[in-house]
Amino acid sequence: MNKILLLEDDTLFGESLQDLLEEEGYEVLLCRNGQEALDATFHTKFEMYLLDINVPLIDGISLLNDLRHGDDKTPAIFLTSHSEKEVMVQGFQSGADDYMKKPFDTDELLLRMKALLMRTVNECDECGVLRLDHQQKRAFIENVELDLSVKEYALLSLLVRYVGKVVTKEMIIEELWSTSQSASHGAVRVYINRLKGELGTLSIENIRGVGYRLVP
Repeated sequence: MNKILLLEDDTLFGESLQDLLEEEGYEVLLCRNGQEALDATFHTKFEMYLLDINVPLIDGISLLNDLRHGDDKTPAIFLTSHSEKEVMVQGFQSGADDYMKKPFDTDELLLRMKALLMRTVNECDECGVLRLDHQQKRAFIENVELDLSVKEYALLSLLVRYVGKVVTKEMIIEELWSTSQSASHGAVRVYINRLKGELGTLSIENIRGVGYRLVP
């Protein structure tokens, strides 16, 4: 179930839109000010942001700008009554993926949301309960984020790419280290063991003398 953060200070409109989205199968958190929305992003991984602009404490454009500067690439759509071109430009410059002026057609909103979410899914890999977000370089097991370094994420991504097949130690060294960097099979084992500690029930098999295989 996709989690949506909805920032809207108009109670009636916000609750009506929340009901509509939940009927479509989304899980929606309705926030009525920008600070509440910002706090929510620290505790929950959302698949999309739907943001009004004129809201208390932190306006929608400032909020998204802060999130983007924090390397948050979650798809975002502004839903606003603003019709001025300058505001729309500011919205896109802050990192918005789309912009809809109120009143808007809800069927059109649903179509735009689905298109954005499909684009995001195509930037991910899934292997059972494991999901990789290549855009943000984050890994999740049942929506719980794994604590991975850059090289650990690269290694896991390589194993997922060849899931069920043997990934040789040479392939791993080529993927994780540049030609100017020295690496050893011992270093590969260190990263494999760290991954095993994070993956829980998922299994990485040691193919003796050859490499490793992620078992789906």
